[in-house]
Amino acid sequence: MDLTDTLKQVKKALEEADSLLITAGAGMGVDSGLPDFRGKEGFWNAYPYAKKLGLNFQDLANPRWFKTDPYLAWAFYGHRLNLYRNTQPHQGFYILKKFVELKNNNYFIFTSNVDGQFQKAGFHQERIVEIHGSIHYLQCTLPCSDDIWPADDIEVKVDMERFRALDPLPTCKNCGRIARPNILMFGDFEWIPTRTESQEFRFDLWLEKQRHKKLVIVEIGAGKAVPTVRLTSERIAREFNATLIRINPRDYDVPANIKAFSIPTGGLDGLRLIFEDVDKPVKE
Repeated sequence: MDLTDTLKQVKKALEEADSLLITAGAGMGVDSGLPDFRGKEGFWNAYPYAKKLGLNFQDLANPRWFKTDPYLAWAFYGHRLNLYRNTQPHQGFYILKKFVELKNNNYFIFTSNVDGQFQKAGFHQERIVEIHGSIHYLQCTLPCSDDIWPADDIEVKVDMERFRALDPLPTCKNCGRIARPNILMFGDFEWIPTRTESQEFRFDLWLEKQRHKKLVIVEIGAGKAVPTVRLTSERIAREFNATLIRINPRDYDVPANIKAFSIPTGGLDGLRLIFEDVDKPVKE
């Protein structure tokens, strides 16, 4: 099936949809200028100092640094926190926002991104699952309790030449130890999952209500390296007889045993293609 025929079927599915599940990986943020850390070289382009240290993304995104070298850990996460705070969501977020409004806001979002861009674009926080947590929330590194609190009041300054965070580092509000983002890292046994579990509970309740409705899943930028989002999209498509629309410039293949369509483009380009003339959600 060529792309023209695919788009016709995709638009028909969207027009007939009762509800929309948006699933998103790191590729969703690329059009906003955010790095997706694809491969060592992609990560090292974003963080040249990590190359000097011989550390890739999996090496650095590890909770052990908060205990062995918190200034290095907070250089990485502090820079990302500042980057995400200063980044504006690209138009694709607003294309989706306009479309779900036309569907009576019957939607949910499932994302592995920790950047908070969906909330910034105006999607309701009660309709988002951040399966790997959020950089905008903190917890204790120990942890001394199950408390999770917003990072709104902290500011992390980073010396990028030395790749070191500057004092004062964020600390636990209860015990005074170093704090860390409430993000699921690699080899992480200290992550407090309660905030994400609450999001998943709300998601499961919503999903059950879609069992006899026409559910469409729009997946954007979810790769195979950490396939959480892809596998979730496929599982739900299979279980709920939903239509999956996969937007991905590289990993665009779809399983044969589900109703699925491939759009082999980047996130923003794909969203513009499939939502063009579908109830005319955005006029440019």
